[in-house]
Amino acid sequence: QVQLVESGGGLVQAGGSLRLSCAASGRTFSTYAMGWFRQAPGKEREFVAAISWGGGSTYYADSVKGRFTITRDNAKNTANLQMNSLKLEDTAVYYCAAAGRGSIYSYTQSLRYDYWGQGTQVTVSS
Repeated sequence: QVQLVESGGGLVQAGGSLRLSCAASGRTFSTYAMGWFRQAPGKEREFVAAISWGGGSTYYADSVKGRFTITRDNAKNTANLQMNSLKLEDTAVYYCAAAGRGSIYSYTQSLRYDYWGQGTQVTVSS
């Protein structure tokens, strides 16, 4: 069982930066791949970024590639999403999620993930 709590959301002007953090409970954090998804009003939840259990592999949606960076610290049981050059269209509720091993789904698919946080709001203003 893994419990996830996101933090770091807020209001930022376009072009600014935010750093989201996801704190995980449990001693098995390092065995889970971690992902970030987001959901804007009226839209479906979409993949943002993912990182493998050891941190050696990362994955990004095309819309955030080059602007967002996902990292993890297994010693601190945290996963982070550094968001730079924010755009109005980045406004959404951001969720972190944990994926156990062995699935037919890829890290870009929400069905890959076993545990989800409650979400944190990111609002980008003009």
